[in-house]
Amino acid sequence: MVASTGIQHETARTDGVQPLTARELAAWRSYVETTADLSSALEADLNETGLTLGDYQVLVFLSEADDRAMRMCDLAANLQLSPSGLTRRLDGLVRNGFVDRLPSSVDRRVMLAVITEAGAAKLAGAYPVHLASVRTHIIDRLEPADVDSFGRIFTTIQAGLRAGRES
Repeated sequence: MVASTGIQHETARTDGVQPLTARELAAWRSYVETTADLSSALEADLNETGLTLGDYQVLVFLSEADDRAMRMCDLAANLQLSPSGLTRRLDGLVRNGFVDRLPSSVDRRVMLAVITEAGAAKLAGAYPVHLASVRTHIIDRLEPADVDSFGRIFTTIQAGLRAGRES
């Protein structure tokens, strides 16, 4: 995951790719080391609600969808999961009554994931906990201009990644 090989950065084989400068490498390593810690902190805080970060994300996508339902293939794509990965992710949510899997009324070959009233209530209860976690671990640590930069940086990276997938 780290862009350095553990050998002298200046002499590492790069196969024609320009090596990272010391400044770039420091930024990259800071990102890698921070994202693991941040994910753990957000997950730990959300744990008190009985949801994982992945569960929370599913409920958010479904709550924001038209009719609070999404085609399974679209939900999988949004979550960047394989169909079987989405099935595993939904199993616990379905078992707990937070999500239903239903055939589409428009096309019976299509399965929909639908957030239930219990799922919407669970999400509403978890939201303040997650909001406090995001504020504590990210937003409140940044100056207002840093928040703007943070958003711009990740929007730019995301756009590049999406463009790469579409080409």
